[in-house]
Amino acid sequence: MEKKPIILGIESSCDETAAAVIKENEEDKVEILSNIVSSQIDIHKEFGGVVPELAARSHIEKIDLITKKAIDESGVSLKKIDAIAVTAGPGLIVCLSVGLNFGKSLAASMNKPFIAINHLEGHALSPKLNSKLNFPYLLLLISGGHSQFLSIEGLGKYKRLGTTIDDALGEAFDKTAKLLGIEFPGGPKIEEYAKKGNSKKFDLPKPIINRGGCNLSFAGLKTAVLKITKEIKTKQEKYDLAASFQKTIEDILFEKTKIAFKEFKKITKNKNNIFVIAGGVASNKNIRNCLTNLSKSENFETIFPPANLCTDNAAMIAMVGLEKYKLGKFDNLDFKPNPRWALDENAKFLKGAGVKF
Repeated sequence: MEKKPIILGIESSCDETAAAVIKENEEDKVEILSNIVSSQIDIHKEFGGVVPELAARSHIEKIDLITKKAIDESGVSLKKIDAIAVTAGPGLIVCLSVGLNFGKSLAASMNKPFIAINHLEGHALSPKLNSKLNFPYLLLLISGGHSQFLSIEGLGKYKRLGTTIDDALGEAFDKTAKLLGIEFPGGPKIEEYAKKGNSKKFDLPKPIINRGGCNLSFAGLKTAVLKITKEIKTKQEKYDLAASFQKTIEDILFEKTKIAFKEFKKITKNKNNIFVIAGGVASNKNIRNCLTNLSKSENFETIFPPANLCTDNAAMIAMVGLEKYKLGKFDNLDFKPNPRWALDENAKFLKGAGVKF
């Protein structure tokens, strides 16, 4: 009987030190044997955001321990690991370098294949950890650093349909939370505030809502929130602003996703109407409900990774490693970190107020 591959994944692109072990079973289903994530919230909380140098130092202190814990928890000996998959970009270069150098050293010492992984590809393939997913499918990646619509046509075959021209959605959530006086990371707490507020209280802008295809913009919305926070005085007004902000995001994603559906259908000629929403912001229940309802009306099937696989983790990195391992796609140990590694390297760079569509 052919041995099924066992992959160790390592992730250190930002402020989570993570390691995971996965394997493919006899039914060709993926099993997560361990998935350890060490957060750095307490380290960065007083600064209101991630400090790269402090994040890198924490990775250096923890990565050996976290990897050992993942291997111990998996019940698999290190000798039985078939390959080491490590995030090589995009992300903070000082953080990427820690995980990448550690993974390379481990692969070299064990004489095992080394596989460099695009962090965004991890998010793109994360639903394959818990569901049968066939190519092609439409992906909305919404996280702290990225907001993109992508046509996922196969392993390594990605076409960007739309992107943010300024802030990522997770960044907009975190900055709004900071303006409301919520401790970092405040994005997830906006959802709690919104439950107590009136979403119709404040009329907020929806930048480029009627132009730019399915490209996104959140900087103008953030500026509007800043102006309002200087005038509000009560806790209830903060709840109302959070609710209005979240509802505005839902409205923007609703309209832009409709356009993305049309673009995706043109490319695939209605072969496979599957819509995957991944990344940390995909955990937001209101956004999930909004996009699920839209998908039903447009005859798309929605797939969300479980909440613990939406945020940065190493299981999704190991998942891409598994797919590449089966195809014999390995990398040399001189592979360099790439802090701006795009999934669709042919896509036009879009950033800033001067962008022309």
